[in-house]
Amino acid sequence: MADALSLAQMRIFVAVADAGSFSAAARRVRRTQSAISEAIANLEAQLDVQLFDRSGRYPRLTAEGSVLLDDVRAIVAGVDDLRARAKGIAGGLEPELTAVIDVFLPLERVAEVAKEFREAFPVTPLRLYVEALGAAVQPVLEGKASFGFVGSLPTLPDGLTAERITSIRCIMVAAESHPLARHEGAISRDELKRHVQLVLTDRSDLSAGREFGVMSVSTWKLADLSAKHAFLIGGLGWGSMPLHAVRQDIAEGRLVELSIENMPADGFLMPMSAVYRTAAPPGPAGRWMIDRLKQCPSERLD
Repeated sequence: MADALSLAQMRIFVAVADAGSFSAAARRVRRTQSAISEAIANLEAQLDVQLFDRSGRYPRLTAEGSVLLDDVRAIVAGVDDLRARAKGIAGGLEPELTAVIDVFLPLERVAEVAKEFREAFPVTPLRLYVEALGAAVQPVLEGKASFGFVGSLPTLPDGLTAERITSIRCIMVAAESHPLARHEGAISRDELKRHVQLVLTDRSDLSAGREFGVMSVSTWKLADLSAKHAFLIGGLGWGSMPLHAVRQDIAEGRLVELSIENMPADGFLMPMSAVYRTAAPPGPAGRWMIDRLKQCPSERLD
């Protein structure tokens, strides 16, 4: 009966299929050849299916055996993953790592680190959210995320610890067709106020009643950086963007970097920090990801 199936039998089935003979499988799993033959015979009896054709010199998978082999491999791999995860959890490893990424952080760099993370922690699932301003902090405060990489919210609520990761260079831009793009010399604050400024709005209440970097009396608020990017290219206003997100647009003439009075010619730096609850610091997997992003050269993050 199927209820009597054992993991050992399944491993032997896979070993015989991979090794090509009972004797080779016996050497691989360090059992006697007679034990291998008996295990396969018992498995066939329990499944009521012939797995191997033994009429030739070497056993060959039957059509039924070939179909079942994939299922058995999946079961064996699943059990191995379960054991690895349980061992990791017992040692303090997070069963799942959930983090929030500030929309200003280059996702290409995050993807590179995530690839290394998968190799370092193959049994730990990764769940990432991309947010801005307080929405990048709220899940951490609520315990829904282990940590967040935050930069666009200048001040943090109590109970959080912040570790500096890097800085992202931001610049002011407008579409090539926008009046500000054709302005000669540095643009005054009074001139900026005459034009619509595109700004990010907070999906959380953490920044309610506060505005960051607003210079114009007329603003359009967007909750998504890609929407802001599209509106800028469409000539609907001017605003700040991370340099890495608009570098190609500037090179190809879609956007123009604005020179503004009393602002550095190369823009401004937005500090990026790893933020987590002081009472619940990240476990081994989260600590690894934070430390790995700290190691990324700044020029790869702006």
